[in-house]
Amino acid sequence: MTSGDETPVRVGVFGLLGSGNLGNDGSLEAVLGYLRAAHPEAVVDALCGGPEAVTTRFGIPATRLHWYRREYRTASRAGAIAGKGLGKLVDVFRTAAWVRRHDVVIVPGMGVLEATLPLRPWGFPYSLFLLCASGRLFGTRVALVSVGAAAIGNRPTRLLVRWSARLAAYRSYRDAQSRDAMRAMGVDTARDEVYPDLAFALPTPRASAPSGSPGPVCVGVMDFHGGNDDRARADEIYRRYLDGTIRFVRALVEEGRPVRLLTGDECDASVVAAILDAVDSPLVTAAEPSSLADLMKEMAAADTVVAVRYHNLICALKTGTPVLALCYAAKSDALMAEMGLGAYCHPAREVDADRLLEQFRALEKSSAELRQTLTERNQATARRLDQQFNSLTAALFPSTDHAHTLRKAP
Repeated sequence: MTSGDETPVRVGVFGLLGSGNLGNDGSLEAVLGYLRAAHPEAVVDALCGGPEAVTTRFGIPATRLHWYRREYRTASRAGAIAGKGLGKLVDVFRTAAWVRRHDVVIVPGMGVLEATLPLRPWGFPYSLFLLCASGRLFGTRVALVSVGAAAIGNRPTRLLVRWSARLAAYRSYRDAQSRDAMRAMGVDTARDEVYPDLAFALPTPRASAPSGSPGPVCVGVMDFHGGNDDRARADEIYRRYLDGTIRFVRALVEEGRPVRLLTGDECDASVVAAILDAVDSPLVTAAEPSSLADLMKEMAAADTVVAVRYHNLICALKTGTPVLALCYAAKSDALMAEMGLGAYCHPAREVDADRLLEQFRALEKSSAELRQTLTERNQATARRLDQQFNSLTAALFPSTDHAHTLRKAP
């Protein structure tokens, strides 16, 4: 706590938050919970993609990440192209001014150092670079906390990500392969630690007791078109994923199994609509989750989960519900292996409904054993996250006696 004439520590949170991605907002929720518990004196605000949504849901002031409001829409006309170009210049000064007002800036989780989904270098990678460069310029400590990273083929994106990581004052990763990827890209990771994804720090709803008879299956879907290196065959990847998922859902319905469709981002709604249209059955219903807590409640009530989005997998694992992963990136395989379910992975780019059904039946056959495994792994995960937050406090929040080291002149 602060006292006397000391001013509170000014903490900023940064990222594509409030933009419709439940995983990103879940990571923010976990960090805000940590700050409110361990550093209640801190004054917190955000620079983010959806400032209105962040303020409404989390009760903190928020500023729009980009000056140009249509940053993530394709620019084809001259006016739009000029607006984007001007926005890149304006954002240099907007980001620098925002960073300078803070003592600490936290980037809460998310795959900010990867390009496993389609990504342009002058989008978020550029914004992250501006943040980290401004932090180094003004002496604001920028922390990349339990973030995801992966090898990046596109050279401009790789350069921006590498320099962002180098300029950050603190880095930790959500899996060992993320740290290895940054080391391979030329970042000194000797002092960087690996901790679980921040979403594992969120409260866990009570799981439903197994009924003894086949119960509901949650199927998490995704508007999946491959990654940066798959742009040439994006439509083919999407069609194969969607067709395989539809065949899988139809097979479950034919066996009399209720299926609950779940999303993880607003863009996934089109996939839900396509499945509902193709499988016309009252056994197939769709949820409208607005948070990871909503997702976890759905999954806690299910017998089994099949999911593709990374944070959908985390929600299932955290609730102790056996899950089969449709993996679109190595991070999903690594997460499943870490939690003891490495045998239950299926490639999202090549969904084979028959093979998926075989794996699903094997998963359900081992359900009781896997639930016990998840209980044990979740206990270990909780301990590691406690260590993450203690490490963050030691790195970013000096003791009251030395609080002046964080202060900057107005």
